[in-house]
Amino acid sequence: MNKVKVVFWSGTGNTEAMANAVANGIKAAGGEAELLPFETVSPSDVAGDNVIAFGCPAMGAEVLEEGTVEPFMMDYENKCSGKKIALFGSYGWGDGQWMRDWQDRLKAGGATIVGGEGVICNGAPSDDAVSQCEDLGRQLAQA
Repeated sequence: MNKVKVVFWSGTGNTEAMANAVANGIKAAGGEAELLPFETVSPSDVAGDNVIAFGCPAMGAEVLEEGTVEPFMMDYENKCSGKKIALFGSYGWGDGQWMRDWQDRLKAGGATIVGGEGVICNGAPSDDAVSQCEDLGRQLAQA
């Protein structure tokens, strides 16, 4: 099993907690996880990874964080064909439209979304959300 990168942006710590749970699931399934804040990687740094997880909370009117994550994704979505990608993030309002939009963008670029959809939670991750993130990590380790 290769190392699976878990790339995330977190403003309050909620999405970071989810990233840690995804990494724990990868490790529980025998994989190796590398946690990386979005600010520390570029799309070209992960272009060679066939399996990867991305986490970002909903911002503004249910969009990705605009200073780092959105520019990253605008570049990466043209490099994701054939990749297996897991998505996760927290929100404080709305109904998850940012996650559906994010999935659609990556699918349009040719990626497969692991787990069928992203894991989202309202505010801090509950025990159920942590469990879903761990399950997502296990699926990544086996992808």
